Amino acid sequence: MDDFSIREVPISREILYEGKILHVQRWQVTCPNGHIAEREIVVHKGAAAVVPLFEDGTTLLVRQHRVAVDRITLEIPAGKLDSATEDPYDCAVRELEEETGLRAQRMTLLTSLLTTPGFCTEKIAIYLAQGLSQGQTHPDEDEFLGLVRMPLERAVAMVMRGEIRDGKTVCGLLMAQAAARREQA
Repeated sequence: MDDFSIREVPISREILYEGKILHVQRWQVTCPNGHIAEREIVVHKGAAAVVPLFEDGTTLLVRQHRVAVDRITLEIPAGKLDSATEDPYDCAVRELEEETGLRAQRMTLLTSLLTTPGFCTEKIAIYLAQGLSQGQTHPDEDEFLGLVRMPLERAVAMVMRGEIRDGKTVCGLLMAQAAARREQA
């Protein structure tokens, strides 16, 4: 099958909910067979995330409670774009400093992750931050974070054991490990 034979074409959009972080819409689409179907779509302006990698091979993760899943998580520093037109690189630099106090000499784009393309437009640009220097953290007033520094290899082992389950963090850590191995080769 070619791409055209499986493509759905949006024909209308209805706003169901408009929030601060996301919007929910009902889309009507024409399916490849000509039938009309409805899709519920979460519209999100996007986000950026960062894997800080120190010269000694350690990384810094954010420890926080995520009320939606009622669990304490370990995640790479991340945050939503301030607007749909904000450059994800600028967001990544800001979030790295806000959450960890770190500044990076080098930021390399690892990927642009589609978090849940079955129903959501969110894309998270994931960067590798290197050449790190420490400054002051300044998290948002409704963010309560702890920082955990550990060897990147240990963080990846936690991913493989299912102890770190956040999608952007899983992807970012595995890609950072691959990038670090390429640099060492």
